[in-house]
Amino acid sequence: MTTRLTVAQALVRFLAAQYTERDGVRQRLISATWGIFGHGNVAGLGQALVEYGDEMPFHQGRNEQSMVHAAVGYARQSNRLSTHAVTTSIGPGATNLVTGAALATVNRLPVLLLPGDIFATRVADPVLQQLEVPYAGDISVNDCLRPVSKYFDRVTRPEALIPAALQAMRVLTDPVETGAVTLALPQDVQAEAHDWPDEFFAERTWVVRRPGADPTELAEAVQAIRTAQRPLVIAGGGVHHSRAEEALAEFASATGIPVASTQAGKGSLRHDHPQDVGGVGHTGTATANELARQADLVIGVGTRYTDFTTASGTLFAADGVRFLNLNIAPYDGHKLAGAPLVADARSGLQELTGALRLHDHRVTSAYVDEYTLDKERWEQRVDACYEADEPDIRPTQPQVLGALDALVDESDVVINAAGSLPGDLHKLWRARSRDQYHLEYGYSCMGYEIPAAIGVKMAAPDRNVWALVGDGTYLMMPTEIVTAVQEGIAIKLLLIQNHGYASIGGLSETVGGERFGTAYRYQSDDGTYTGAPLPVDLAANVASLGMRVLRAKTVRDLRAALEEARAADTPTCVYVETETADTVSGAPPAQAWWDVPVAETATRPSAVKARELYERHVSTRRRHL
Repeated sequence: MTTRLTVAQALVRFLAAQYTERDGVRQRLISATWGIFGHGNVAGLGQALVEYGDEMPFHQGRNEQSMVHAAVGYARQSNRLSTHAVTTSIGPGATNLVTGAALATVNRLPVLLLPGDIFATRVADPVLQQLEVPYAGDISVNDCLRPVSKYFDRVTRPEALIPAALQAMRVLTDPVETGAVTLALPQDVQAEAHDWPDEFFAERTWVVRRPGADPTELAEAVQAIRTAQRPLVIAGGGVHHSRAEEALAEFASATGIPVASTQAGKGSLRHDHPQDVGGVGHTGTATANELARQADLVIGVGTRYTDFTTASGTLFAADGVRFLNLNIAPYDGHKLAGAPLVADARSGLQELTGALRLHDHRVTSAYVDEYTLDKERWEQRVDACYEADEPDIRPTQPQVLGALDALVDESDVVINAAGSLPGDLHKLWRARSRDQYHLEYGYSCMGYEIPAAIGVKMAAPDRNVWALVGDGTYLMMPTEIVTAVQEGIAIKLLLIQNHGYASIGGLSETVGGERFGTAYRYQSDDGTYTGAPLPVDLAANVASLGMRVLRAKTVRDLRAALEEARAADTPTCVYVETETADTVSGAPPAQAWWDVPVAETATRPSAVKARELYERHVSTRRRHL
């Protein structure tokens, strides 16, 4: 039996019938589609989404990149088991997807991209917005998506949709391969009819596997742990993707091994778990980083070991330090010349715990006492940063976080991606639940927070979802505020104004750049931006987009505004201007290095001094072979 449909109609019906299943729980794989329509998709996918609107919910976006961010936020909150599709027209609509696709693939989060494409038949050539490539007739701007997609196909004939769609679903549901998946859809092919086998539209369930460890690798891992004197776990985002938090807590409690976390892994243990020692790396805690410097065995669980985690190869400094890498991806399992334990994070941790219990293995009480005392000292530093003895003054950024920390409970979700906030949050935030801390730091993409908050709220409608945004990030992509207002998605926006790129300004100063071009100020006579702050009213801008705004000038105002916003059932923004770290004590400085190369030759004293310091740090770098 066959059914005659257009390619676009067939694709929508196919997507509506795809499911995932893990641990016996089944759910829709593509639960909705985002779209902005133009001539490249309005008559194809646009018509199909009208035709089958009862099967495929639709959401209207304002920017193609931010639609991808919303889908990624939804996917992460859904443990990579469900995501959204994103459809665009050809030309700029399609190329606007590239940043979002890169973010999804870098963070290994599934999203389905459906950009329109030029005519497959080439009867109209060139069409509006077409990039003409003299040496190749089969290239369009959609080919920009190839390097940032885990799977890419261009469907130039109706028959080609069937294998392309099935391969797309395979990659989206593969815990090793997942990321952005692109099906480029020529606009004439979208509208072309075909007789489709009815089996194509039957429900399919894609089982997300939990592979266990190879017995030889497991035995070697157990032996490595049993012979280590100062082991340390580095928990990465794979712990969350696998829902391995309970297994990690059981492993840590049984062995006494401390657990540090990457940005993606923070919250793998609650902040008050005895073995949790906080963030690790350049933005980590003093406790975790000192343990890392002295560790003789580093147990990476679901981590990619980015340069922020390894302090650009300077953090793991002990002679003879070894690495044991529990990861579902063999590519990551072999990093830093580590012993791989290729397995699902939950399965692998459970197997490790069971095997170590047979030997009644546990680290020494002296080691536990050492990191417990260090953790208590660090918590005192956090309290000092959060404390605001004078509630009627303008807050520092850590005091803003302290006010939010005092208000939220384990049901709240805090979202951030870029600027100075990730460093403060990684050091200071006290994660109360497995998914409260939502940091996109694989791509650290300015503009992610607001649309991602929308996606998270869609996946978890009963949760309070906070988008923490600085002024630089806000100006990149505020447009989805309109979407939140339109759809009544009650996200909370905490907008912090500090008049510039605070994070890069600080980095610029340390590398001899003298904060050049990082402040939002008027230009001075010498060409630098050192004049008065710009008279930009971001709160008024937020209000103009339809969101309710609560202005806070002092710590006392901030506390009241946050409480009011948290209770609101409509999209609400809390706007606050902060003092700089130069005025009032800010977060503790970096506890580990990060390699940003400094000019090798310069005449300005700041750059000369920065280069001298850089060379001292570089000399401590090591390759783990």
